[in-house]
Amino acid sequence: MQLGALRSHNTALVLDLLRTAGPEGISRLELAERTGLTPQAISKITARLRENGLAAEAGRRASTGGKPRTVLRLVPEAGHAVGVHLDRDELTAVLCDLTGGVVARHRTPLDLGAGAETVVERVVGEAGELAAGAGRPGAVLGVGVALPGPLDHRRGVLHRVTGFPELNGFPLRDVLARRLSLPVVVDKDTNAAALGLAVGGETASVTSFAYLHFGAGVGGGLVLGGAVHRGARTGAGEFGHQVVQLDGPPCECGNRGCVEALCLAAVARGDVAEAARVLGTAVGNLVALLDVDLVLLGGRTVAAAPETFVRGVAAVLHERARRAGGDAVPVRVASGGEGREGGGDGEGGVGGAGGERAGRGEHGVAEGAAQLLLAPLFGRADG
Repeated sequence: MQLGALRSHNTALVLDLLRTAGPEGISRLELAERTGLTPQAISKITARLRENGLAAEAGRRASTGGKPRTVLRLVPEAGHAVGVHLDRDELTAVLCDLTGGVVARHRTPLDLGAGAETVVERVVGEAGELAAGAGRPGAVLGVGVALPGPLDHRRGVLHRVTGFPELNGFPLRDVLARRLSLPVVVDKDTNAAALGLAVGGETASVTSFAYLHFGAGVGGGLVLGGAVHRGARTGAGEFGHQVVQLDGPPCECGNRGCVEALCLAAVARGDVAEAARVLGTAVGNLVALLDVDLVLLGGRTVAAAPETFVRGVAAVLHERARRAGGDAVPVRVASGGEGREGGGDGEGGVGGAGGERAGRGEHGVAEGAAQLLLAPLFGRADG
């Protein structure tokens, strides 16, 4: 697939409409009406997409006059992206098709502190195996890698990842690109998850939200004005290292009383409700600062007790909103959008499908990492 010829604004508009239309497809006339492009321009773009195998006929649809319209659809299997989540103690890798659907998934233990070369070997092995399963050569757009920050997203260079100072300065993107002979994008785990949520439809009704991830550590991803907010130095979202207790326990980042340190300590002693309360206090600070429309929770620690975390965070936001005389920002577990929102009554909840939804949410970072390659193709994000 020649991506260079396809990366244009107009082509992205058409591809995104094909993607959202699903298997039922969309006609060229509808594409012209929705994009504002001329029928001639649409014909040229769709011809090029069909030539590259990205679009195909999906049948014919009756029209109000004249011959039936030919309907086109996206071909999901025409391209794939590999997404890799490097957590502190495990590696999750997924192979996604053009719709973001997961075709294959691997999960294996990982020691992020084993050294950069060891980590690279593991990523090359897992990502290479998944890429080989994509079929024909050229079908893989690239590999997205998400891991704890801080890091330089633009250059793909790691900074002093909390707890793993030996990774400071390692050019992960360039090393992996050489080894895999594929384009590679590196970003923070929470940014990748937030990107996946932004393009996946779950947050379609809002323009700003915060995704808070509690797995082996605590982090945050921000979507403001519909775009992932990384900051001028790509360091935004270090949510877990805001200090909420000046004389609190030491954190691996060097400060004391960080959200991450307090939450991990509470979970270690079995007090999940206290961890939820601390997380809620930190979320309250974030909401007061940025006035986001929605708070989404994810990560395997949240997945182990979703009701407790939603209830705890929502209770804090409800109380603050009550004192301010406003409405509480809704809180829910990041998922496919099922379940009810928390915050209105301070109780929250995740509905009857909580276990299934939380299980899918555990893989959101890896799927978001794949979107680092996929989303720009559809003009949905800068990747």
